[in-house]
Amino acid sequence: MRYLLISICTCLIGCVSYVKKNNFKEVTITDKVVYNPYFSDNSKDYVYKAKIDVYNKSFGGIFIVKKIAEANHRVVFTTEMGSKIFDFTFHNDDFKVNYILEEMDKKLFLNILEKDFRLLIRENVSIFSKSVKGMSEMLETKILGKKYYYAFKQGKLNSITRVKMGKEKLQLIFSDISDATAKNIQILHHNIKLTIKLKSIN
Repeated sequence: MRYLLISICTCLIGCVSYVKKNNFKEVTITDKVVYNPYFSDNSKDYVYKAKIDVYNKSFGGIFIVKKIAEANHRVVFTTEMGSKIFDFTFHNDDFKVNYILEEMDKKLFLNILEKDFRLLIRENVSIFSKSVKGMSEMLETKILGKKYYYAFKQGKLNSITRVKMGKEKLQLIFSDISDATAKNIQILHHNIKLTIKLKSIN
């Protein structure tokens, strides 16, 4: 009985609404879909200087995203000299590894990169709830059964956060936004030692 009560209390504490914890107030949904514009232009190559830190290793180079067609993107990471580190194709629900450096070719790491970059380039997601605080909005979504919050400030998407038990597990942070392009992007994992930092060079 004692352990049951402890489990219930832990669940109640952990399940405190993420929006309430951040002082947002739920309002009526007006739109059914949230839109991420940052990699949506198929006439453009999105080129970033990149740094990936994973545990005790660091990889630097050039990160390129190209929208080939609807729901079809190519994501390539090279050294500054042009040698490939990885090269992925996303097409609807399909994921193809065109190339990956041998030391990165680990199933767990590949799964994480696939999920991170799929979230980064995903343009449309259904909205389950909407909350506001001043000029900020927080839209609750679900992707593959997991809860995500898209945060907007003055109409611009500035973060996507995956939340579990009221705690942040993953954050995509967008800043220095101009002409539907986020010139600075950070992908931060709070449960593993992995960060990806992107700075636009075009």
